[in-house]
Amino acid sequence: MLLSKKLFLVFCLSLMAAVSGAQASLIPTAPTVKAKAYALLDHHSGHFLAEKNITDQIEPASLTKMMTAYVVMQEIENGGIKLEDETVISEKAWRMKGSRMFIKVDTKVSIKELLLGMIIQSGNDASVALAEHTAGSEDSFATLMNKYAEQLGMKNSNFVNSTGWPHKEHYTTVEDLAILSRALINDFPEHYALYKTKNYTYNNIPQFNRNRLLWVDERVDGIKTGHTESAGYCLISSALKNDMRLIAIVAGTKSERARETASRKLLNYGFRFFETFKLHAANAPLTDMRIWKGEKESVPLGLSKSLFITTPRGKRNKIKAHMNVDATIVAPITKGQAYGKVEVKLGEELIAERTLVALEDVNEGGFWRRTVDNIKLLFQ
Repeated sequence: MLLSKKLFLVFCLSLMAAVSGAQASLIPTAPTVKAKAYALLDHHSGHFLAEKNITDQIEPASLTKMMTAYVVMQEIENGGIKLEDETVISEKAWRMKGSRMFIKVDTKVSIKELLLGMIIQSGNDASVALAEHTAGSEDSFATLMNKYAEQLGMKNSNFVNSTGWPHKEHYTTVEDLAILSRALINDFPEHYALYKTKNYTYNNIPQFNRNRLLWVDERVDGIKTGHTESAGYCLISSALKNDMRLIAIVAGTKSERARETASRKLLNYGFRFFETFKLHAANAPLTDMRIWKGEKESVPLGLSKSLFITTPRGKRNKIKAHMNVDATIVAPITKGQAYGKVEVKLGEELIAERTLVALEDVNEGGFWRRTVDNIKLLFQ
């Protein structure tokens, strides 16, 4: 039910007290990056640390294969296909131009081998073979790509093929690629481990991962390169240092070296000047609230997902979190039902807002309990 009366609460965290003596540091502006569009974000919090033209429409080139991989892994998760499945390679897949893993027409290749060929070698032939096995045809697979993109909240993307081959109706944005990158890492961590593989051999042909940062930066463990003449050189790199994971997205640079340099600039900036920490864990009570007309007298409220906060280094002591909670909560209550919000501010700036939800079900109380509470509510 909708409740108009609100109760405003302030909660303090032991973490804040522990870091109250931290010294604030000066944060420079983000480095200049020569790219049509780019972003640096923290994986856990989703907070953007640097950005340019992130909502502009761009051509994803082979970054598309991240979406292809996401769809295939979802279909495996749903039981539609298996890693051990073998598919017969079509002439269309065999004839694909551009980067390839060199599969042969009419041969049988496992889904696992095709995923390796697509992820490590960026094989267009592998991408088409995966699409055809998953959905019957590449056109049908593209509809799956768009449905999953919609579910993820990628509002400004449209896919017409599985490879990233140029097409005027095949597009995305850096903002949407950020959503996809986080989902790929979160939803399929075992699959994501493949992206740090440096080389792979198929059909006696050794090939190397096109993400050269894997060789020069030990923090980097993914994700994908892309290039066409119209898209320029693109790179999505993910790097882990201690417990902090950053994602750098660079689109439309002029060379392989340029995309690598730009990505390293962004990653170095993020790790040097920012930190991320868990402010509150998922499904852990933040407060207990009085329940009216219920079989219990109170219900714990918390967050459905862990809340991570990214701040400039030395600024943790400036974090303040408030709960704005419904004052009148009436049974029955369903776990996950919203009863307010948590607001997190850095100084006066609102940096995060999350919904407070009930952490358990509460049924209606008996006749006597409901009657007594009805009378008490008259005097509220």
